[in-house]
Amino acid sequence: MSHADFNAVRQATAGRPSRGLIALLAALAAIGALSTNIILPAFPAIAATLGIPAPQLGLTLSIFFVVFAFGQLLVGPLSDRYGRRRLVIGGLLVFAAGSVVCALAGDLSTLMLGRAVQAAGVCAASVLARAIARDLFEGESLARVLSMVIVAMAAAPGFSPLLGGLAQQSIGWRMSFLGVGALGVMLALWYAVRLPETHHPSRRSPLALGPVTRGYANLLLDGRFLRPAMAVACVIGALYAFFTAAPIILLGPMGLSALGLGIFFAATVPVVFAAGLAAPRLARRWGAARTARVGILLALAGGALLWALGMNAEYRLAPFIASLCVFLVGMGIVNPLSTAMSLAPFGAQAGTASAMLGFLQMIGAALGATLVTKIEASSTLATLGAIIVLAQLLALVSTFATKAAKPVATPG
Repeated sequence: MSHADFNAVRQATAGRPSRGLIALLAALAAIGALSTNIILPAFPAIAATLGIPAPQLGLTLSIFFVVFAFGQLLVGPLSDRYGRRRLVIGGLLVFAAGSVVCALAGDLSTLMLGRAVQAAGVCAASVLARAIARDLFEGESLARVLSMVIVAMAAAPGFSPLLGGLAQQSIGWRMSFLGVGALGVMLALWYAVRLPETHHPSRRSPLALGPVTRGYANLLLDGRFLRPAMAVACVIGALYAFFTAAPIILLGPMGLSALGLGIFFAATVPVVFAAGLAAPRLARRWGAARTARVGILLALAGGALLWALGMNAEYRLAPFIASLCVFLVGMGIVNPLSTAMSLAPFGAQAGTASAMLGFLQMIGAALGATLVTKIEASSTLATLGAIIVLAQLLALVSTFATKAAKPVATPG
């Protein structure tokens, strides 16, 4: 790509970002989360087809998260060296191939292999959407684009089970995987037609393992990053423990349909959004660290209520929703504030810190999902509550270890 071509791209996207470009970047950011949760309503059907207990399907989430986590650490340096375009397009095609493997799976091992291939491919699109925005925009325009990308990433886990429920009732789980794969191909074509390479060769950095490794290691040794980042990992781990357990609880003892499960997940999105909007306002009044602790205590209370429901074999929908909303409000407060606290001191290393934070989030998600697979279906609700409580206790320790007196920038 010549300097003239690159400047033409910058000029074409300068000023107010177009809706089409924002939609493209949002789709790139959201497709990973979409492909993760869209299969949740199909868990009972997949388990019946493969002849396995439904909780074991949580392993398909765990393998996805682990591969996605490590993939994030590789994609950033690779894109800085070789550019964004080949990684995004190639990654989406790999994701589509993994979707085909999932659709054809006849046993759990093949399904897990397909999910691993999906994650290896889609992590590039999800991670590089933000990098492409940074390539093209600055200042207020960049903030606007990134805000829409983050909204898409937050909404996808809630709305994708609704799509999955509709797909399960109409075309079945195998066709759902093929549909997601086709979406990946269409997104790759859209990106290929809409945008050229956005990372100019003059800006590329050499691919050196030593500096990259040292950068990540220094972050893990720095308490300013690690403590709030661990709090984020704990709340995300608890969230994905819920995502994994919800189909077992709601489609089983509570008797929801696959479509009903999707509607249930979609209904949780406004709760998280409202908490996320309130978080920076509360932080300006009480401080980020103190507000984050309040959020963790709320999430802990929600987990304790879920545990109590499970111990009393209370499988009514209304108390379950009320308890879950307490947890989600707390999670919606903790996540943005602890993210801000972990990234604020590292402006010069924002990309590296963001990748490591994403890695820790996905590892937390993998652990949460895996723990659910190790329990009997009859005790899923009580164990879910216990997992949430333990995770929030760890998060609370992390935030109390963070120096609250130090001023920290907050989102919004």
